[in-house]
Amino acid sequence: MPQIWPITAGVPHLTVLCSGLEPDSQCPKTCVIRAWDCRKPLLFCPAMNTVMWEHPITAQQLGQLKAFGYVEIPCVAKKLVCGDQGLGAMAEVGTIVDKVKEVLFQHCGSQQS
Repeated sequence: MPQIWPITAGVPHLTVLCSGLEPDSQCPKTCVIRAWDCRKPLLFCPAMNTVMWEHPITAQQLGQLKAFGYVEIPCVAKKLVCGDQGLGAMAEVGTIVDKVKEVLFQHCGSQQS
């Protein structure tokens, strides 16, 4: 079963996962991800303010997660809750479902080979 996580730019999510810092025991999400078997799919859905999304550190950290083998479901552009217009909104539910199906199909097919 794949794991699917919304992920923000701030602590404890993207920053903690990419820095190698010990996850906060109060945040089960980072504990689960740090203990995740990387042979299994883990999908993440970035969701953050446009300014955070456009920061060079964000691109670097997303690259690090992809290097771990995690699968990004890219954010989309629209009007955000903070009032910004631009990239940073979490992908639509249908997009997430389609990507999960695709990754599961690939993962199950590779296990049978």
